[in-house]
Amino acid sequence: MKILVSALEHSANIHLKSLLHHLPEDTELLGIFDKDLGEPIVDLQAEAVMGYVDAIKKIGFYLKLAKQMVDLADKADKILLIDSSGFNLPLSKKIKNKYPNKEIIYYILPEAWAWKKGRIKKLENRIDTLASILPFEKEYYAPDINIRYIGHPLLDQIKEFKTAINDNIETITYMPGSRKSIIRKLMPIFRDIAGKLKKKAIVVIPNHFSQEETNELYGNLKGFRVERDGRKALLESDFAFICKGTATLEASLIGTPFVLVYKFAFLDYIVYKLLVKIKFIGLGNILLKAYQNRVLHPELIQHEVIAQNLIGTMQAVDRRAFYHDSLNLIEYLQHGSAKNIAKIITKKKT
Repeated sequence: MKILVSALEHSANIHLKSLLHHLPEDTELLGIFDKDLGEPIVDLQAEAVMGYVDAIKKIGFYLKLAKQMVDLADKADKILLIDSSGFNLPLSKKIKNKYPNKEIIYYILPEAWAWKKGRIKKLENRIDTLASILPFEKEYYAPDINIRYIGHPLLDQIKEFKTAINDNIETITYMPGSRKSIIRKLMPIFRDIAGKLKKKAIVVIPNHFSQEETNELYGNLKGFRVERDGRKALLESDFAFICKGTATLEASLIGTPFVLVYKFAFLDYIVYKLLVKIKFIGLGNILLKAYQNRVLHPELIQHEVIAQNLIGTMQAVDRRAFYHDSLNLIEYLQHGSAKNIAKIITKKKT
């Protein structure tokens, strides 16, 4: 079987790797994916986009890449799009227009329920199978649309979970994210907190940063233990301060109480307030609210993100209640998604 894959993001390729374990050995990948998974048509690491300005500069590159993908679709038995709606939604239209009988599967859907709900109609019209990783997501689509909840990919990735909560907070993990601009904003605040609390402190630094970049971005790390494996750090910690993103859901599932923190760029914050119609940023909060109408963890953004506020919020968190709700969240998500998306891909089209 030949599958045309469009997986631009690092996280998408992690989930693609899990999926490959459940596909037949003779499966051949075509298209866009990490080069350690086969022979892609582009080196993703060399073409990584950093921010809106960089994305605008590379519009020509991505238009050419989309054309290559449409041409390759002729050779593929099925099309698998993973996340990255800015590229994959327009690509789905091009492929469906040229090859109306090719089955297109979308795995890790755009968060159209949060903003840009017009994308839902586009997905309904262009995609043959919508593989949802959020239990509530199908409620936003028409009843006759082929959408099903298949589990959450993080439950394929996370292998260890907390089994209890310590009485005292002894170790704290600080996760300022992976974007350089937000790391520069959060690290001075995190250093201030660590200095005031005088607890064991772990800072998580992504693998792709060189030592020179680390020195420039993170500044003085005296008093911090550097860890590259975020999940390992979360397992070892009694609490965490985490920049918004996938790491917040990882902590929610692992069972490490935390505060979500984020400082938007000014224009991004204006866009967020105007377009995003949901109350919470953290997916753990969004999921638990849908499941049991409760909030899992605190969220502090913009002017709220100062050391005094973060420390006070940490001290107010009911860590045992968090742990209990973490177990409820796992119950809600049920299982990983790799096996189920593999079944969808290998199923013969009727």
